Amino acid sequence: MSGFSSEERAAPFTLEYRVFLKNEKGQYISPFHDIPIYADKEVFHMVVEVPRWSNAKMEIATKDPLNPIKQDVKKGKLRYVANLFPYKGYIWNYGAIPQTWEDPGHNDKHTGCCGDNDPIDVCEIGSKVCARGEIIRVKVLGILAMIDEGETDWKVIAINVEDPDAANYNDINDVKRLKPGYLEATVDWFRRYKVPDGKPENEFAFNAEFKDKNFAVDIIESTHDYWRALVTKKTDGKGISCMNTTVSESPFQCDPDAAKAIVDALPPPCESACTIPTDVDKWFHHQKN
Repeated sequence: MSGFSSEERAAPFTLEYRVFLKNEKGQYISPFHDIPIYADKEVFHMVVEVPRWSNAKMEIATKDPLNPIKQDVKKGKLRYVANLFPYKGYIWNYGAIPQTWEDPGHNDKHTGCCGDNDPIDVCEIGSKVCARGEIIRVKVLGILAMIDEGETDWKVIAINVEDPDAANYNDINDVKRLKPGYLEATVDWFRRYKVPDGKPENEFAFNAEFKDKNFAVDIIESTHDYWRALVTKKTDGKGISCMNTTVSESPFQCDPDAAKAIVDALPPPCESACTIPTDVDKWFHHQKN
């Protein structure tokens, strides 16, 4: 057990929907800033934003106080990824490593592009379909250098340490050996997933080849350094909310009561009686309109 929990506000698949994170004391926290990057030696925390096989594009709201998870919006409409043949939604549990930031002011030497202004992304390849807002502990296995509309957008490949097969996965070559075709499908998915929206195919550094665990950890730790500069105000976040409850050296640190006041001002938690359409229903409605 991670000790973290989540709380939904408003109904899923609405503009008002938010998922707030809580610590073991039930106090509201930022999943971006307050969850430690490391869960244990060589084990990272991961914030699950999108459960595998789902379509709603959920993400940590970097510009909102406490950075809750919410559905991305474009031109006033909620965003869903298409069912890109032959896949159904996202093909892994998708999320981010906390306390990381891909600095848009830093030109990456590997890609020649600046960061995408978000926490570093993770594709978790285990057998369990995780829940939105779940905090899991993962082993990093490798990384893919995607270039998304001219921005560096690293994709970490990892596996939940609780997965029954986790002991068999220790580096990217284990994924190639034990899940043949999965990495190729991952590149294919990331290359084409925006095409149904009229966008061009994404590009990749290193000829779309995955780098190994050690390379991945180095990249993650560099994004942790950029995050620390951000949260301590040594870098201009340009609109990113750095409100947190745990980073003692941060001028943005607040007390739990101030964090609670942010959440209390929003719509109440969604009760089980809420009528919530399924992710797939919402996606098909979106396609029609």
